[in-house]
Amino acid sequence: MDKECHVDAIHKAPSIEERREHASAILAVQGMGCPNCVNRVRNSLLQVYGVLSVDIALEAGMARVAFNPVLAGPNDLARAVAAAGGDGRHEYRAQVIGGGNTRPPDASIP
Repeated sequence: MDKECHVDAIHKAPSIEERREHASAILAVQGMGCPNCVNRVRNSLLQVYGVLSVDIALEAGMARVAFNPVLAGPNDLARAVAAAGGDGRHEYRAQVIGGGNTRPPDASIP
């Protein structure tokens, strides 16, 4: 882990509108190599209006994203993961491999 690469995790308090509807998606995320990468990808996803929460398992390369499907969709999530890189040192990609679940996300990702 590179000291110059440190990223603090952000915290989000979703708006009432964002919390009105709830779905979840599982993303296969490529390019993450350390906890800072996890924070970078998580932060980018949380900045998408409609995303409620993000849980990432680095070792599995998976992310579970709870979101309002009226405000954000799978393409928005994949774009946010890609946007987390682009600094010349980091490049991330995501593919939605599951979604449409209306249950709250579990603490662990399968």
